[in-house]
Amino acid sequence: MNIQDRRSISREYFSRERLAEHHFRSFNAFLDRGMQEVVDEKATIDTDIGDKEGEEPVFVELGDVRVVTPRVREADGSEELLYPQEARLRNITYAAPVFMEMAIIKGGEEEEERVVDQTETKIGRMPVMVGSTKCNIAGFTHNELIDIGEDPADPGGYFIVNGSERVLMTSEDLAPNKILAETDTKYGDTIEVAKTFSQRRGYRALVLVERQRDGLLEVSFPSVSGSINFVTLVRALGLESDEEIVHRVSEDPEIVKFMLENLEAAEVQSTEGAIEALGKRVASGQGKNYQLKRANYVIDRYLLPHLHEDGVEEEDVRINKAYYLCRMAEACFELALERRDADDKDHYANKRLKVSGDLMKDLFRTALNKLARDVKYQLERANMRNRQLSVSTVVRSDVLTERLEHPIATGNWVGGRSGVSQLVDRTDYMGVLSHLRRLRSPLSRSQPHFEARDLHATQWGRICPSETPEGPNCGLVKNFAQAMELSQNVEDEQALKQELAAMGVQGIPGIESIEQPADD
Repeated sequence: MNIQDRRSISREYFSRERLAEHHFRSFNAFLDRGMQEVVDEKATIDTDIGDKEGEEPVFVELGDVRVVTPRVREADGSEELLYPQEARLRNITYAAPVFMEMAIIKGGEEEEERVVDQTETKIGRMPVMVGSTKCNIAGFTHNELIDIGEDPADPGGYFIVNGSERVLMTSEDLAPNKILAETDTKYGDTIEVAKTFSQRRGYRALVLVERQRDGLLEVSFPSVSGSINFVTLVRALGLESDEEIVHRVSEDPEIVKFMLENLEAAEVQSTEGAIEALGKRVASGQGKNYQLKRANYVIDRYLLPHLHEDGVEEEDVRINKAYYLCRMAEACFELALERRDADDKDHYANKRLKVSGDLMKDLFRTALNKLARDVKYQLERANMRNRQLSVSTVVRSDVLTERLEHPIATGNWVGGRSGVSQLVDRTDYMGVLSHLRRLRSPLSRSQPHFEARDLHATQWGRICPSETPEGPNCGLVKNFAQAMELSQNVEDEQALKQELAAMGVQGIPGIESIEQPADD
């Protein structure tokens, strides 16, 4: 390919304003599907009304959510369309009203349920990305943009909060729900560790399977102090027999020998005994019934939450968790026997990027939970004063608005992260493009992290090899390569599973294996 062809391809590629495309696609997907997914996760807002004898229980059912285009409320009470340039000049937020269907329902399982009040109500305002599908200038021609005072060359992809232009920084993180095996130095000894960041509905739990110096496996996960014996935990999950545990880990004779050592050291031999032992760990000093209840809650709630699927029986979920832990144990043994190399955390296959839509989804989930708590409080207060229960009086829209605008205005995000949103660099046009295509690592700037700062071979064609700041941020703040395309989450997971099954992949949850035709 000669230089003229390259220039014409490059000109054609960049004439379609694709430089902030990853921000648009991600935020539009959040508006189209992500918001509704968060509302569906919540589904209902429960209250304490009905705890007293003779009182009917009351709860709120959540329905469809929608966002309109940005509006501004004037002093006379009228609502007008708001354009980005006006928001900048008036130092206001370029935000759109959010509406949601809500129904207050009285009665429970014993009594017949009836709707007290049902309506679509305004629950708050959400900052809208300039150039997204809900932006008022989306689809405007070159001349129309000039007429309303907008720059036709402005790439968009940022928010306007209190008149300031704020861009959400693409965040780099280790891939969730993936087993990574590595060696670790603990108390002077080298041990093998298999870990996975189990993530579901915004909750992220680090699960570790460690092979200690004496060859015994131990598991660590949130809400349990210290570590738990591997065999005890898989027995608590339903894998009871020695034979089943060994074969689920591996058929390899060397690994079987390691597993037999673990089985000999096991303290419990049954599922009931394992749950009792776990209960003593998580609720020490409590009554036996409470210990059993707490142990069951902990392994259902905090252990590998990503394996939960709606509509799947709890027993099947536990068995899947046991199988997953066995796979992690196998990774530890393979690493100890040098059958596999330690996983490279800097390899780009082991990383995922959180773009604007993913960050906004985390923010909206937190804001909706805050709104739900406020609605619960307002309902209980209205009921205590014997007032008429209505959706419009119990929803305070400023609760959600404040929770959405403040993090974008300050950069202090949910989960204790800071610097997620930054002022757009308006030094020049290239500075704007560079800022929109920047990504940041969560690693500490004060630590050396030499390997993380190095240029990795898998960054070829994805990350620019030269654009990175000098000083403490060197190698931790990076930029996308010029013609990089960022893939988004798969929209139709079921179709993907069907496709994999058709290719001969077995053991896909919810999909029966498809027999492959025999070769002639």
